Amino acid sequence: MRKCQWLGVALMIGLLGLAARSASAHCQVPCGIYDDHARVQSMLEDVATIRKAVAELGELNAKTDVQSRQQFVRWVNTKELHAENIIRTISDYFLTQRVKADQKDYAQRLGDHHAVMVGAMKCKQNASMEPVDQLEALVKVLLGYYHEH
Repeated sequence: MRKCQWLGVALMIGLLGLAARSASAHCQVPCGIYDDHARVQSMLEDVATIRKAVAELGELNAKTDVQSRQQFVRWVNTKELHAENIIRTISDYFLTQRVKADQKDYAQRLGDHHAVMVGAMKCKQNASMEPVDQLEALVKVLLGYYHEH
């Protein structure tokens, strides 16, 4: 293949990757399919995974063998991924679709959702249980807004 053909292939692969990422973000189209309580439960599952990752990091920290170092890196990546899942759920789902300016308690709702995003960011920045405990409490506040059907 010529150089310009390779560039075209690379561009197509990049665009497909971008489309896949965009399509996974619920909900940028007015689909009308919402299960807010399930989203909060999913975030609590993410918190549990972050908690497990922090615990494993503590266990692996003193070990110096290659396998332990590899597992350490994998747990850091897992912690980051699940914190990012929470941030994306808040921003891509709740803040774009469920928290609305005409709600009488808009400022409180907005603050509570933003606090979850900040809490998830702090879990990315730290490897201790205190931020995880705080994040869990912040996510549980959202259960008051999104009751089970």
